[in-house]
Amino acid sequence: MAKLYVVPTPVGNLEDMTMRAIRILKEVDCVLAEDTRTSGILMKHFDIKTRMQSHHKFNEHKTVEGLVARMLGGESIALISDAGTPAISDPGFLLVRECRRAGVEVECLPGATAFVPALVASGLPNDKFCFEGFLPQKKGRSTRLSELANEKRTMIFYESPFRLVKTLTQFAEVFGVDRDASVSREISKVHEETVRGTLSEIISHFTEKEPKGEIVIVVGGIPGKDKNSLETEENM
Repeated sequence: MAKLYVVPTPVGNLEDMTMRAIRILKEVDCVLAEDTRTSGILMKHFDIKTRMQSHHKFNEHKTVEGLVARMLGGESIALISDAGTPAISDPGFLLVRECRRAGVEVECLPGATAFVPALVASGLPNDKFCFEGFLPQKKGRSTRLSELANEKRTMIFYESPFRLVKTLTQFAEVFGVDRDASVSREISKVHEETVRGTLSEIISHFTEKEPKGEIVIVVGGIPGKDKNSLETEENM
């Protein structure tokens, strides 16, 4: 019986592709791609001639059963997204879940994902963090932000450049204008940029300078009590 390979692809620089990922994509029977046109550039660059099939959020519910059946029949399949690790704010979870339920082996290769370099580059605490991905656009958005108002861990969000300033403004209303944050865009690309500061400062920056590219927002958790305050309480 064959297996499903979950293969991360570069979020920017094609040199971030691993040798193992290239080998797997060449060896499998089929590559499932979020957008075959976008992935075609990657495939051509590394001279990968494996047949591609479209697999995205609009068709994955309909195709999952057939794909699992093909793997049970002996076909090896690789899953990629436009950039980064599949199933992280991208299609992939449904297929992985159904493979597990059907007894199809799933192997996920380590590799690129946008939020890790953004988190590390932010300079904010990264020993504990929560990944929120894309917040709901309308229903549930305010509720989720209210739930995060007292979050102590560093928070990570994905956002469109067209909604960045609006989202940062909402964050300032919920978390406070002085909350430390970081915005990274175009990670691993020529025009990569990370802007650090308070939410107020970052809002001012991107109000003056229109943001472009893929966006990762990192927001510090609610500030804890300082050491002196804790020592005073302990001695009471």
